[in-house]
Amino acid sequence: MRLKAKFHKNPKAFKDNFSTQSKAYAAYRPLYPETLFRYLAGECREHKLAWDAGTGNGQSAQKLALYFDQVYATDASSTQILNAFPLKNISYAVANEQAPALKRRSVNLITVAQALHWFDTEVFYAEAERVLKRYGLLACWSYKLFRINPAVDREIDCLYKDILGNYWDPERRLVDTGYRTLSFPFREFRAPKIELMSTWDFENMLGFLSSWSAVTNYKKRKGSDPIAVILDRLKAVWGEPFEKKNVKWPLSIRVGRIR
Repeated sequence: MRLKAKFHKNPKAFKDNFSTQSKAYAAYRPLYPETLFRYLAGECREHKLAWDAGTGNGQSAQKLALYFDQVYATDASSTQILNAFPLKNISYAVANEQAPALKRRSVNLITVAQALHWFDTEVFYAEAERVLKRYGLLACWSYKLFRINPAVDREIDCLYKDILGNYWDPERRLVDTGYRTLSFPFREFRAPKIELMSTWDFENMLGFLSSWSAVTNYKKRKGSDPIAVILDRLKAVWGEPFEKKNVKWPLSIRVGRIR
């Protein structure tokens, strides 16, 4: 089966917080670990079709393409889709909670990486029920603040809470709780503990911070860069700008099958 990329209307207005910095998103967002996709593929009885909803620039879709014959990847931002990773067995489409191109009971795995908080979950869960095959799997995950070392972490916490606190969309609170406050009407089971890791120099960290939606909101409302407020302090606690540091994010994963 080969799916063609299409543009679909969304059931509700889409908060486009990422199109303006889609290149930064593609360049600086960390890649999810191989162990996550090996685990998800191992829980699937078939590996014919996966749907990556809220794909962004296709980071998860690219990994899924190693395990599934076909991957259908959707995002509500056309700019994100234009910056997505092209592969022969990935079909991209502009859409949000729904995937009209997918047939009923046709999907083995649905993934949502750091995007479920933007969805109308009632609409999305109904669509998941429609397209998932028997024993099909839904996996949604998120990550909160990265951790490097106590000195850097304190400055990042200051940026996140004190400077950007009022500029995060309300949906961000769902990420802070690891999606645990969201309904999840599936037969849920415990996922293994998996950590997202990367290695950054100072510019890598600044690039990642620039991809935050709250940074975009701050710039729009105040006309200045919030990162500049703590830039000197960040430089001081980092040390040599080209020095590489290990970065970690614990993943919060919710996974289940249709009842």
